[in-house]
Amino acid sequence: MNELPILIVDDDTTFLRILEQSIKYHNLMVLTASSPEEAGQLMATQSFAYAILDLNLNGQSGLNLLQTLLSHYPDCKVLILTGYASVATAVEAMRIGAYDYLCKPASVKEILNALGLEESNLSESEEAACPSRNENIEQDSFNAMSVKRLEWEHIQKVLMEHDGNISLTAQALNMHRRTLQRKLQKRPVEK
Repeated sequence: MNELPILIVDDDTTFLRILEQSIKYHNLMVLTASSPEEAGQLMATQSFAYAILDLNLNGQSGLNLLQTLLSHYPDCKVLILTGYASVATAVEAMRIGAYDYLCKPASVKEILNALGLEESNLSESEEAACPSRNENIEQDSFNAMSVKRLEWEHIQKVLMEHDGNISLTAQALNMHRRTLQRKLQKRPVEK
């Protein structure tokens, strides 16, 4: 059992509560926060060896919290968990120091494995109840991305190049700012 608690930060309080209970079921200590401010208060009083951060925290970037967390605890293994994945944000998260990066939905098994935590308490029936999201995908097959997905990836890349500044990104993409904001509010399309 890990002696230090796992920090979980997600603005979706329902998801946060479910993930907290699921991880506690594996006899791991967990502390949660639903905002970067709450996470900062926890970091001021507690040490963390592991953290799970949502990429989008009420419009704020989880990458900023990642930097803050790693400045306090450089050995902390941080997993970025997001429903809005892109190659650009994954590369940036890893560049900053994230230990791993997973797309939602991810099973508890995948999350614990990504952090390198043992799942000794997971029975075969429980393991079968939360199968890997990749088990039905052939590893050797290659599926080209759709045009909409390619657009999403390009927008994310340009957004990262402009440090998240919407106006500069829109200008660089030769697009109206409101159009860019609408595109960013939509969930990314599947590959």
